[in-house]
This record gives sequence, structure tokens and C-alpha cells, in this order.
Amino acid sequence: MNAPVPGAARFPRRIAVLGVVAAGAGLVLVERLYRQFEVQLAGVILRVITSSGVYVAGSRESVYFGLSSATPFGLRMTPECSSAFLLLPLLLVTAVMLHFRPGNAKRLFFSLGVSAVAVVLVNQLRILTIVGLVHAFGPDEGYYWGHTLLGSMVSVFGGAVSLVLFVWLATRRSKAEKSAAA
Repeated sequence: MNAPVPGAARFPRRIAVLGVVAAGAGLVLVERLYRQFEVQLAGVILRVITSSGVYVAGSRESVYFGLSSATPFGLRMTPECSSAFLLLPLLLVTAVMLHFRPGNAKRLFFSLGVSAVAVVLVNQLRILTIVGLVHAFGPDEGYYWGHTLLGSMVSVFGGAVSLVLFVWLATRRSKAEKSAAA
């Protein structure tokens, strides 16, 4: 029988950990493109739920709405308003958990995927909250309340929920695992 090569079992784990860390670094490097994606997604959602005219200027990371109304308005997504930096903690936690529990890789990647989608959707909800408040209270007051208070609350609460969701999905045991442990 062949003896195992020292460190051979760690090679896939190292590749997986480095891959997740590289994904985080890549996300930082292409953050502007990611914001353009988020603005395009916001434009699609706004076109579906409003009838007042929507224009997306992806190269400027901006979405304009209410174009056929008396009060058109535009939102520019800055780096701090993007969900990219909310994804980084999920990637970091995934890399750490992959390092210590490489046998859970499938579960970790699944929970990362679900939580990443949740983060993106929460940021879209934040944008829709701002749009709704601008529509309801006008550009000055609506933007103020939507961006500084309610939008921030949506982001913080949604980010916390997605992190808890990640940990729950990543650490829960399947029925088969519970049966085997009993």
C-alpha cells in the first residue's frame, strides 16, 4: 500500500482557502464593475415596479427614475453604498471556516452562495426604500430619510441577517449527521 504524501490532504484545502481569499481580493479590485452591475439590477427592478421612466447610466454607476414625472431623481452608487463590502466578511469567514473544517466545503460554499444573494437583495431593498421615500416625501426629505436613516437600517439589519444565515447554514447538521452522532 502506498503511504500518503505529507501535506497532500491539505492541498485542496489550501486551494479552496486561497480561492475564496482571491475572490475577496478580486471583488475589491473590480468593485466599480460590481457597482455597475448593482445599478443595472436596480434599473431592472425599478422598470418592473414603476411606470415613471427609468434610465441607467452604468458607466457613472447611476440610476435615474421618475423621468416622466414632475420630479425626476437620480441615485449614484458610491463604493460605501455598494454591497461589495458587505460580501467581504462572508468571504473571510468562509475562508477561515474552510481552513479549519475543509470537510464542510460543500456546505460552506452553499451557505456563502445563499448569504451572498441575500446581501445583494438587501442592498436592492435599500435602494428601493430610498426610491419609495423620495417618491412619497420629495427629493430633499425623502432622500435624507431614505439614505441616512431607513436605508442604513436596512443595510445593517440585512447584513446582520445574512451573516447569521451564513453561520446557521454552515454549521447546522443534517439529519444523517445527527443520526450518526446519536
